[in-house]
Amino acid sequence: MFDKILIANRGEIACRVMETAKAMGVGTVAVYSDADARAKHVEMADAAVHIGASPPGESYLRGDVIIAAALDSGAQAVHPGYGFLSENPEFVDAVEAAGLVFIGPSADAIRAMGLKDAAKALMVKAGVPVVPGYHGAGQDAAMLAGEAAKIGYPVLIKAVAGGGGKGMRRVDAPGAFADALASARAEASGAFGNDAVLIEKYVEKPRHIEIQVFGDGQRAVHLHERDCSLQRRHQKVIEEAPAPGMTEYMRAAMGAAAVRAAEAIGYKGAGTVEFIVDASQGLRPDGFFFMEMNTRLQVEHPVTEAITGVDLVEWQLRVAAGEPLPMTQARIPLSGHAVEVRLYAEDVPKGFLPATGTLTHLEFAAHARADSGVRAGDAISAFYDPMIAKIITHGRDRAQALARMATALADTRVAGSVTNHAFLRKLVRHPDFLSGDVDTGLIDRDIVALSAEPAPCSRSRALAALAAIGLDGELPDLPGFTLWAPMTHAARLVWKDEVIPARIAVLGTGRFRVAVDEATHLVERRAGAWWIDGHRTPAEILRQGADITVFFGNGYGFSAIDALDVTGAAGGDGNLVEAPMPGLVKAVFASVGQIVAKGDRLAILEAMKMEHVLVAARDGVVAEVLVAAAVQVEAGAALIRLEEDAA
Repeated sequence: MFDKILIANRGEIACRVMETAKAMGVGTVAVYSDADARAKHVEMADAAVHIGASPPGESYLRGDVIIAAALDSGAQAVHPGYGFLSENPEFVDAVEAAGLVFIGPSADAIRAMGLKDAAKALMVKAGVPVVPGYHGAGQDAAMLAGEAAKIGYPVLIKAVAGGGGKGMRRVDAPGAFADALASARAEASGAFGNDAVLIEKYVEKPRHIEIQVFGDGQRAVHLHERDCSLQRRHQKVIEEAPAPGMTEYMRAAMGAAAVRAAEAIGYKGAGTVEFIVDASQGLRPDGFFFMEMNTRLQVEHPVTEAITGVDLVEWQLRVAAGEPLPMTQARIPLSGHAVEVRLYAEDVPKGFLPATGTLTHLEFAAHARADSGVRAGDAISAFYDPMIAKIITHGRDRAQALARMATALADTRVAGSVTNHAFLRKLVRHPDFLSGDVDTGLIDRDIVALSAEPAPCSRSRALAALAAIGLDGELPDLPGFTLWAPMTHAARLVWKDEVIPARIAVLGTGRFRVAVDEATHLVERRAGAWWIDGHRTPAEILRQGADITVFFGNGYGFSAIDALDVTGAAGGDGNLVEAPMPGLVKAVFASVGQIVAKGDRLAILEAMKMEHVLVAARDGVVAEVLVAAAVQVEAGAALIRLEEDAA
């Protein structure tokens, strides 16, 4: 076994590899860019080497610099993670030429699967079923149109290089073929530097089912399947294992085909053989077709680990170090069901745009596995993939795994950036998904409802109002008193562009009556939990400056408007300065006839053990001073009035 390895990756990927390496007693070396100098993976590693500027092309894609870091640090092997250089055969060649071990497949195996057309020809030879189509070298537009007609519409135009849905177009009729071909070629050329395409029959109700394989360079085994059908724009959103509706006969057929694919290229290490499955008549052994092979560990590998009990990274290290495959096919278990969701910093209502921000809070459910490369206080950088975490749950069956995922997402707390959290919560409760009726078009068919941003209910707004005026903690008896009525406070919040006024009556220590949105709630703080209208809730409140996040199933972000900073007027005319909450007048700076400018100090109010400055809302002349220092006032009490504005 190796003494030390270098992980040529970052974030969650590097952290995942390090966890297993540390458990095995293997030392780890991290590499990092300028943006990642204080990243989690850097702090986890036994040693770390700076490799360049923040853009990937100036750091994580610089194979020569990474190899030099491995040699200088005394590492014996390089683990590529997944992404960046993990499927770059030239990098593999360079690693091995430097006398290091590449923890993954050979460069020849990567090359064999690198181009979709060549890979499919190889699979046909190996007896692996492929989608009917044209995978030849000819690229004349008229000839391709003729091949599409032979296959029968609808067809799919696909770039032979790359992935991620780039250079891919569905064509439903001959008249649309030419424009779709030109568009696919242009996109493929820009993304991969190669505009060659292949043509395939479009599967009407496609499911994306992949088989996890593992080889030692000569023989291979499979570790069952994963269903990755829930996708958006060909990007996976939720993965699960095993596939819903899978039969033992179908699993055996797909597994055997995947093993043939791996053994045909002398595959070594972890890989995934991806199949497109025609689910229009259910899962059947003659309805699956080879799509591509990912010659690396995949993002969704934890669901396979959950159902088999296998640590795939440990297997990678052992096989790369020359040990035999740890298990024969017959010994690989399949227990229960597992689901993985990808939590991203992205703005779903704005078309899933990647987002940035500093995570002010990050907390995951204790009963779920969360693979993350960031912590509270870390920034989501614009330079890299905006994944915050993968969340994985396991159960005795699919229903239990999904129920646990719903709970895990409800207990996930993220603040500081917009995320796809609410979208994921809706998706795992979608009736078609729950029933197992999944295909790659499910999300797009219901995208409007799934991507709609949830609005905070009046209970969430009530809690935010308490936070806005500092009444959201474990409170001692409040200062001040009234003889005949509870103390009242005013609060104003902003959610999106909506201004939300609220009135809060303090009924006693930790007991409040909050009026907001034409609703009134009794809110109580008991033993560290929030009770609303007599019911205990799982709600939590986080405040950072003026930003308030209420975690109540979803996370709702509010901004508090400091009424003391915008104190203006009764009726909104800017003439009357009022006390926005009960307090003690500490000082008065205004006098009748005094000329004041907008923002000038007029008085100081002490409330909630803090001093707040009351300012003029506009330029003007003081008409009346209605209060004196050392006087206790109620919320809404008139303090200072300005003369009517002549304008």
